[in-house]
Amino acid sequence: MSKQKILVTGANGQLGTVLSKALIERYGNDSVITSDLRDKANSPNVHEILDATDTAGLKRIITTHGITEIYHLAAVLSAKGEEDPIRTWEINLKSLLSVLSVAAEHMLNKVFFPSSIAVYGGDIRKWDTPQDAPLNPSTVYGISKAAGENWANYYFTKYGLDVRSLRYPGIIGHESLPGGGTTDYAVDIFHKAVQGQKFDCYLHEDATLPMIYMDDAIRATIELMEAPKNCISIRTSYNLQAASFRPKDVAKAIRKFYPDFQIDYKPDFRQDIAASWPYSLDDSKAREDWKWRPQFQLKDIVAEMISELSKQYTKQGYKTCTTI
Repeated sequence: MSKQKILVTGANGQLGTVLSKALIERYGNDSVITSDLRDKANSPNVHEILDATDTAGLKRIITTHGITEIYHLAAVLSAKGEEDPIRTWEINLKSLLSVLSVAAEHMLNKVFFPSSIAVYGGDIRKWDTPQDAPLNPSTVYGISKAAGENWANYYFTKYGLDVRSLRYPGIIGHESLPGGGTTDYAVDIFHKAVQGQKFDCYLHEDATLPMIYMDDAIRATIELMEAPKNCISIRTSYNLQAASFRPKDVAKAIRKFYPDFQIDYKPDFRQDIAASWPYSLDDSKAREDWKWRPQFQLKDIVAEMISELSKQYTKQGYKTCTTI
């Protein structure tokens, strides 16, 4: 049996940075090739400069390194995508189709494609949104992800390509800065709190959204990809639920560490995007098929983010706000 060789596209992004590290820790430096539009400083593994829409470049990497599976993370996110919808559509879909076509041609073992709660629109049941709820996205990012889910299912059905996918909630992590998503307030708010700064929130205080801590998101991704093929019943994308809360819930939890933390609510266009998304997801299929269980709820997320960011800022020589 040939040795497993993983390619991660978009490896410098918010999710890609952490997932790449986790894959290297799990499978070893020699088993993981990372790629992005930019170089990766001090990378312990091989890193390739790649525009994920470049099919020829992708083929070269697959052939050169003997790639057996791809985690395709390269994409323009929701809020950033609204600044240039046509470019977002072209990048997100062209890169996915490049990955799927090359993976099928070279008979790769597996492909991971990240979808999102952005595939849902305002006409859904908001609490416990069903796995098979209609997809009516309100952003070009969501449109590209909904289309991507159908392409993933098409390549599985027509070519037998083992494509697996998760509908990620908002991802909260301390390892990298926000990347242009609508849910990124739940990352930036902790940076401001730890530095003793006021936070201007672009969502309404009651904007309930499903969220997931980075550790849970990474574990869910790897668990899905390692699950036996006969356990995977969803070939579009699995709903994934961890915790649901509002900005004011986060602020209240932060004040247990920083009683003087201040937040102002100044909703902008991102509030309209958030209002079209679910409050929570029914992820019973993920729990049934590959035994998904989240480990982090809001109180755990807040404690972890404050602890880790405090260490980071102190190490960098920045003054942090003293916790109680």
